[in-house]
Amino acid sequence: MNKRIPSIIALAAVAGLVMIAGNSAPAQTTDALDQSEFPTITAQPVDQAVTVGSNAVLSVQAVNADSYQWQSNGVAIDGQTNSTLTIQNVGVNDAGIYSCNVSQTGGDPVPTRAASLNVMAPMYFGGDQIVVFGAPISGGGKQGTCPGSFVGYINYTKTISQGWGWVPSTNTTTIFTASDGSGRTDTKIGYMGKYGDTGCNQTTVTIPNPPFSPSYRFTIYFPNNVPTTNYPIVLTGFNQ
Repeated sequence: MNKRIPSIIALAAVAGLVMIAGNSAPAQTTDALDQSEFPTITAQPVDQAVTVGSNAVLSVQAVNADSYQWQSNGVAIDGQTNSTLTIQNVGVNDAGIYSCNVSQTGGDPVPTRAASLNVMAPMYFGGDQIVVFGAPISGGGKQGTCPGSFVGYINYTKTISQGWGWVPSTNTTTIFTASDGSGRTDTKIGYMGKYGDTGCNQTTVTIPNPPFSPSYRFTIYFPNNVPTTNYPIVLTGFNQ
């Protein structure tokens, strides 16, 4: 009987070593990742609408950053490597989606949100009509029966500082409408009021008169064949 005791003690010792080794693994520590090498974006570029011939200014604010590269519709803009992008004498072709890659020299870039720039063409002002150009975005989805299925869209918006959206005019007897300005008859148009009222229709959408909200934003949906150039919407009865 006593001859087996050393063997038992030996096995217990081995088991104890295994347990000690197993329990020691979680005690290992890893140095905390140094977050100072990564930029942090503190202010994003915002959506806006400007008149042809005026200037558009988009900006980003970030800490731990010393390198900036602005992009238009996903393509880098030559020479635009500051925290502020100024587009002078804006034209219809400048409507688009703008973003900025922010980084430290030699580090991986951190992208900002994509901000939309809508452009209003002054040659269409007069009477009670405004034409606004926006950049089509490819992206599929489905929302009820209207707009239903779509493969692309354009949002026509403004910043809060610009009034959030387009304001129904109090000096017109014309009904408030938003229409496809390119002649297509298969698109759907939706609107959203600042107070939450919404609507949707094909090709042309009508805002009730008197309107429920003080301002409105619009979206054109494409069921197929997303345009490759900036696309107009005609707003009737609205102020800038």
